[in-house]
Amino acid sequence: MNSTLDIEESRGSVHPVDEVLPLGKLILYGLQHVLVMYAGSVAVPLIIGKAVGFTEQQIIFLISADLCICGIGTILQSVGIRNVVGSRLPIVQGCTFAAVVPMVLIGQQYGMGGISGAVIVSGIFTILCAPLLCRLVRFFPKVVMGSIITLVGLSIMPVAGGWIGGGDAKMADFGNLRAITMGAFTLFVIIAIYIFAQGMWKNLAVLIGIVVGSVAYGIIYGLNTDLLYSTGWFSYPIPFRFVPPEFHLLPAVLLCMVMTVVTVETMSCMMAVGEICGRKADRDTLKRGMFADGSATVIAGFFNLFPYAAFAQNVGLVSMTGVRSRFIVAAAGCILITLGLFPKLASLVVMVPKPVLGGAGLVMFGMVAVAGIRTLAKVDYQNNNNPMVVALTLGVGMLPVLVPQLFHQVPSTVGMFLHSGITIGTAVAIIANLLLNRDNKKNIPEPIPGCEECKLE
Repeated sequence: MNSTLDIEESRGSVHPVDEVLPLGKLILYGLQHVLVMYAGSVAVPLIIGKAVGFTEQQIIFLISADLCICGIGTILQSVGIRNVVGSRLPIVQGCTFAAVVPMVLIGQQYGMGGISGAVIVSGIFTILCAPLLCRLVRFFPKVVMGSIITLVGLSIMPVAGGWIGGGDAKMADFGNLRAITMGAFTLFVIIAIYIFAQGMWKNLAVLIGIVVGSVAYGIIYGLNTDLLYSTGWFSYPIPFRFVPPEFHLLPAVLLCMVMTVVTVETMSCMMAVGEICGRKADRDTLKRGMFADGSATVIAGFFNLFPYAAFAQNVGLVSMTGVRSRFIVAAAGCILITLGLFPKLASLVVMVPKPVLGGAGLVMFGMVAVAGIRTLAKVDYQNNNNPMVVALTLGVGMLPVLVPQLFHQVPSTVGMFLHSGITIGTAVAIIANLLLNRDNKKNIPEPIPGCEECKLE
């Protein structure tokens, strides 16, 4: 962590998570978060739009609406509404990839209306189940938390690798020397700034690296500006712009199952951010965070959009910079809304080359794993089975990442869970700790104070 921030925290009464920085810093740090998550955010509406046969203009409207809802969800999560909605942690919300395959299947059979109806139901399901699911927090001692945070960092590393290679592993020239060179150049710029700069400039290393990398890429190879010229200046989200929602049982059940997986991943991200920020994500924090997830998803359904969840990519940025203010993320939410209202501005961000994003992602995602390793360093490994808990969590959790085809033969409903390394790793960590450390009092979950229904039988 940044030592300067630690000193400031010890001197002042305001926790770094609640610190309100000057407007200029809020905008710059917020823009840095937007650049990190933008590619992942627009990918889902792009994929689903093409799958249901939308025109290019319709897809642009879909992406614009998605950015606005991303911004609203991010503000809900970081600022919150009273003490009811929002984790009040620096967490960015975006469309979840976990629901892409099920939504494509729903769209092919029921159309966009079927997707929208199922999204609304799944959002309501998340809100209703939040009080129950948040009780899982008592099953997360340090050995479980450290293992999961490490797994989160390692699991999203292939995203950075894909970007460095050019964006899509199916491309004929994926991994070409040009892409790898620009990814390495961006990484070099970020490391140089991180080593030699001080204060705000050091914390903006990722943003500066992306800007410098993009400019260098444009000078040497050129940037595709077609989208910039073909996109209009202004757009705003309209409820049911394309179709009204249709409610069917099978799509609703399918997306509710997906949201169960997404909720577990979001809780893992919230606990990881809480650990990094020095503000533990307790049961109430998780519940409020899931309320924000569910609320953003319900709102999205009314705009023909998709389920929303915490973006693990941005966890790495918080860990790397040490800047923990949730209001920076709220500023990122405002920037996302602005980009959604002005698509031509959004198209500028789309022009950032994937290899440049990959170079930045490599170090950020690695920082998430470092945060987990730091937590694991505090775990007692003497006279207990903690080493086996860590081994099983990382070993099983990394299987879908290292061997993506491993679970292709299992039924699709089961595959939704098994294809997510973070989800199965979290489940394995909890179960392994309960079974292997049942005689170790330090790792036995205790009832949460004041929660009668949470007490163990």
